Amino acid sequence: MGTRHDKINLRLILVSGKTGEFLFSPNDSAADITEYVYNNWPEEWCDEQLPAVNILRLIYQGRFLHGNVTLGALKLQMGKTTVMHLVPREHLPEPNNQGQLKKDKSGENSCSNCCIIL
Repeated sequence: MGTRHDKINLRLILVSGKTGEFLFSPNDSAADITEYVYNNWPEEWCDEQLPAVNILRLIYQGRFLHGNVTLGALKLQMGKTTVMHLVPREHLPEPNNQGQLKKDKSGENSCSNCCIIL
């Protein structure tokens, strides 16, 4: 088992403002993380309503993360704490195409594919 230095510490914030911290490896994807948290719901969150099925999603820097995105791909620093929001949401809009993804990464303000939280 690795040490804290080769793991990424995620501080997850719920809509209610409650937080929890979890260690993940850079190879873990957003789907791996939400599945782990769903199956290992922290005791201190016991008064939070857990959805009937795992529809938890991660938001990082204002964007929903698609399930196959790994922490390593986000270039998160190992041994450091990264804050993400954890929210229940059924579906994410699919990226239009590869070109769209590249444009989003290069242009900070290109927000044609952003999600709006209602």
